[in-house]
Amino acid sequence: MVSSARNALLILTGLMFWTLSGAQTGKVVSKGLFGSDPGKFSASLESNSIAYIRDNGLGVTGPEDKFGSNNYLKMDYSRGHLSAGLQVEGYMPALYGFEIGQQADAKKFLLAAKYIRWTSEYFTFHVGDIYDQMGNGLIFRTYEDRNLGFNNSIEGFQAAVNIKDWFGIKGMYGRPRLYTSYAGSWVRGATATVSFNDIFGWDGILFNIEGNFLNRYESLDKDELHDFHALGLDNANLNSYSAALNFSWNGLSLKAEYAAKGKDLYSETATGAHIGAAIYAEAIYGIGGFSASAHFRILDHMGTMSSLYGKGTGNSLSYLPALTRQYHYMLANLNPYQVNGRGECAVQLDLFYTLRSRSDRNKYWIFRANASSAFTIDRKQSDNGERRLLWMDLNADAECHWNRQLRTTFLYSRQEWSPSHGYEEGTYASNIFVADAQYKFNKKYALRGELQYLYSKDYERDWVAALAEFTFAPQWSIYATEMYNLGETKKHYYTAGVSWSKGKTRVQLSYGRNRAGYLCSGGVCRYSPAYTGVNLLLTAAF
Repeated sequence: MVSSARNALLILTGLMFWTLSGAQTGKVVSKGLFGSDPGKFSASLESNSIAYIRDNGLGVTGPEDKFGSNNYLKMDYSRGHLSAGLQVEGYMPALYGFEIGQQADAKKFLLAAKYIRWTSEYFTFHVGDIYDQMGNGLIFRTYEDRNLGFNNSIEGFQAAVNIKDWFGIKGMYGRPRLYTSYAGSWVRGATATVSFNDIFGWDGILFNIEGNFLNRYESLDKDELHDFHALGLDNANLNSYSAALNFSWNGLSLKAEYAAKGKDLYSETATGAHIGAAIYAEAIYGIGGFSASAHFRILDHMGTMSSLYGKGTGNSLSYLPALTRQYHYMLANLNPYQVNGRGECAVQLDLFYTLRSRSDRNKYWIFRANASSAFTIDRKQSDNGERRLLWMDLNADAECHWNRQLRTTFLYSRQEWSPSHGYEEGTYASNIFVADAQYKFNKKYALRGELQYLYSKDYERDWVAALAEFTFAPQWSIYATEMYNLGETKKHYYTAGVSWSKGKTRVQLSYGRNRAGYLCSGGVCRYSPAYTGVNLLLTAAF
């Protein structure tokens, strides 16, 4: 029955694209239901390919297959109330280190996403793959992150009702995607939202509340390899709840959410089932050139897997964001923080100020200060029952636009983290210094450079890094990077590349070494092994 529904969906999607492609050529296919509107078609293509090279200096041989390629073709069409789309993915094979290539049922090509949606003033009906979230994602979020090889969409049905913007309710039912196939679980959920500013006609004030419910059902007795009853799990139904509020007025924004779930295994490595709970709070205030924000969060066994039988980063239904600053500098990202789904208490403070020159509109300064930290909350997480530091980052930077040509940025960050994720005593500390400058010779030519230094007495100790990039606007750019460990390994990690872009098309060719480590996006991480290779990246939109 599931196969028949999927085939019907594919046929409907194909007919939709065939019909509307005729409209794109100027032929009016039908009137009445759609009118003479030809609709809008959009597509995007991304291809990321690497030829791996044996590197005796780095001490790696790379994967057995010396070539990897991840490819994504996405197409969408909308016409009137109706929209449809699909995404085709090809792995030939998957890039080294991506978990999708480590699955036993990995395929080279697959229909990764498809949907048909009808939207009117009050109603929305969606059939196909669902990307959505409840509240801040603490109990449910489905999304795609190609850099992580992450896509946990729900294949199913979703319906929503919106009454004059002051009340909305939506529900869904389906099964989660797990890499190249689907999990053996079924997910259903509902969200209700009430907007008080629309009810009372408040001008300049936003105030709404949201309630969420999610259920995951999966049999606990599928095979003899997993004894979930011995781990304390005795119910095939997992229920999760959350309540959230959003308020903003006159430069002030407040968000808060409380979430809870029934007894569950927070990850595939969990040794016992626990009830989960989470608290999230956020406050942001801005006036003139000044803004400040504070984020607070407590997580207690809140990781939720798509399937109890699944593995890997992609086996997730919830999103537990990291309350840390997101850097784009190499050494500041050398040891990124990974959220502890078992339990943590985290806080982040951020200050931002812009100062502009009264005499020169092209001259201004941007100052930022940031602090974040995370601690264990469960005494059983440590070897002696003490609460331990998981992560701390104190940083500040100053960016100055001296004139139309010159911009400089100086950053300092002190990072401290636990290599055992708080279980054992002891932390590693790093002091990171960054100098970043860009000079525009004219409207066409620009040069940007970075110098970075990491000082540490721990782990691999000191590092240095540099970047140089020359841009020939609007099409060409060449760059080179170098990262060298002065301490333990004495290894170079270098990259050189060139990119060309025109309109919505961009091609980048590069060669270099990749250091083994974790690649993270918002606290979700995957491990990337060391390799050396030639990388060709193509992105295009139509």
